[in-house]
Amino acid sequence: MPANRSFGRMTRLIPITISLLLTLTTMSRAHEFWLEPQNYQADPGARVDVDIRNGQDFKGLTLSWFDPRIQKTTVLNGGRESEYNGLPGDLPAISVDVGDELIVLSYASTLSELTYDSWDKVKSFVQHKDIAWFFDAHSARGLPEDGVTEGYWRFSKTLIAGGEGAGSDADTGMETEFVALTNPYTDNAKRFTARLLYRGAPRPDAQVELWEKRDGEVTRTIHRTDTQGLVTVPVRPGYSYMLDAVVLREPASDAAKEAGVMWESLWANLTFAVPD
Repeated sequence: MPANRSFGRMTRLIPITISLLLTLTTMSRAHEFWLEPQNYQADPGARVDVDIRNGQDFKGLTLSWFDPRIQKTTVLNGGRESEYNGLPGDLPAISVDVGDELIVLSYASTLSELTYDSWDKVKSFVQHKDIAWFFDAHSARGLPEDGVTEGYWRFSKTLIAGGEGAGSDADTGMETEFVALTNPYTDNAKRFTARLLYRGAPRPDAQVELWEKRDGEVTRTIHRTDTQGLVTVPVRPGYSYMLDAVVLREPASDAAKEAGVMWESLWANLTFAVPD
């Protein structure tokens, strides 16, 4: 009997362990990290499952809930904020009950680390993210081109409509984040505006990537914030969208300094959909 109970526990742990290993491996290799509701709109009282995804170009693996990687997850519901706590191995990672209003789900990670295996990959990353000052700064600090290390943080949000989805987004206090100024579920707008924040202040002249997706087809465009940190992008009914922007800096957080990484990045991400 004890052996059977042990075997049962092992069989339950195997899929969780595999999922966690995939989480660790994928997070160290892929680019964007986002929250993707299985339904962006739901009736009041319904439960919406939300996937944590990591990949590129709005396509990627679905990750499980993993406490060591999560600093804080919150649900903003009708102006009331509550903390969300999942269980290790939960897949879908997050499930939220919706009312008749806009739900803002936010996710802040802990620090993760990576080592680039070539200088070419470093160059590809900083050029892709339009970080023109990087090469002079890297050289001025006397850093090597081999074995470049980076610590990175993820700050992701998604907008979910309960019922009509009336309501507004807000600054949730993450170190960098998008705050939607357009409600895509109620405003019936052809353009969507968000403010990009860094340490609570607007971040001007920053590159913002936009992905548009429908039926598995994805397109990517590049935009920039204005002097007020605002970015306005075209949107269409029946599509889902992802905004992403990256801050790269010399190590500034205690965690990055303790880790001894050469560079520190902070990723802001926002997903939403526009109703048909």
